[in-house]
Amino acid sequence: MPSLSKKRMNTYNWYQTLIKPSWAPPSWLFGPVWTILYAIIAVSFGYAGYLFFKGRIPFVVLLPFILNLIFNFAFTPLQFGLQNNYLAALDILLVLGTLVWALAAIWPHTRWIVYANIPYLLWVCFATTLQLTITYLNK
Repeated sequence: MPSLSKKRMNTYNWYQTLIKPSWAPPSWLFGPVWTILYAIIAVSFGYAGYLFFKGRIPFVVLLPFILNLIFNFAFTPLQFGLQNNYLAALDILLVLGTLVWALAAIWPHTRWIVYANIPYLLWVCFATTLQLTITYLNK
């Protein structure tokens, strides 16, 4: 069984071999951006969960938040673990779709969650465009 550091190196080497558009950000930028976004997600999605458990929103409003987290966390294993651009492209479209659904669903109940997630929405729009472009360029 390969060591974890060797597996990370293989993943890094694989990603470096992909054809990327000229506007793709450097790899080092993704970690800091996602750290900030996960803090926003934790607070705002956590509050949506709190609202559900307090009976202030129905489950149908919470559902897209749950699905968004599932699809978000599935991206890295699909893209880097399986090294599958097609599944990663499908997944990032699901991340974007469930995020838009979540923000539309929570809007009538708590608007600050929508405003707080604007950076997440903008990044996911960019990441979706990037992933679809990488998938196309490497077909």
